[in-house]
Amino acid sequence: MEPKLELMVAACSNMGIGFKGDLPWHLPSEKEFFTKMTNSTEDGKKKNAVIMGRKTWESIPAHRRPLSGRINVVLTRNKDLRFGDEVVVCNSFEEAVSVLSSSRYKEQIERFWVIGGAPIYEAALNSPHCHRVYFTKIMAEYECDTFFPSMDFGKFETIPDPHVSDEIQEEQGVRYRYQVFQAKH
Repeated sequence: MEPKLELMVAACSNMGIGFKGDLPWHLPSEKEFFTKMTNSTEDGKKKNAVIMGRKTWESIPAHRRPLSGRINVVLTRNKDLRFGDEVVVCNSFEEAVSVLSSSRYKEQIERFWVIGGAPIYEAALNSPHCHRVYFTKIMAEYECDTFFPSMDFGKFETIPDPHVSDEIQEEQGVRYRYQVFQAKH
């Protein structure tokens, strides 16, 4: 079975996703949503994989790395970096998909989550394996230095997901909404 990639992203109105190695906003409920979605499996014997770039890895507080209950995959071209025995290190997005699809991991993984940063999202959006984008639309503009890549919305359709509220949320004066886009292919 071919892997189906699912992207998890939160972006503000200018499509910003990061500032100085961190999220530009502080929304605890949105972080809880991220954790719930990337951890949840139908089969209790399986785990989900989270695929991220090195900068995303470094943006996670050290005491929270690796993300618990998930197979952590970090993409880096620097072969000298060490991330610990619990982390799968790959040199490219394509290598990560190939490694996670191999017999070593295939039976262990239920969902493949892509969690950033921008170049990793771009590779996933352009991959034939791109299946869904779980998009938190933050209805405010923040100063950002990292942005979600351009997404061809014509290749996706908005779908309902029973695990995702489509109501507008508000936390700490910030309004946001979860949207789920599924590739039409």
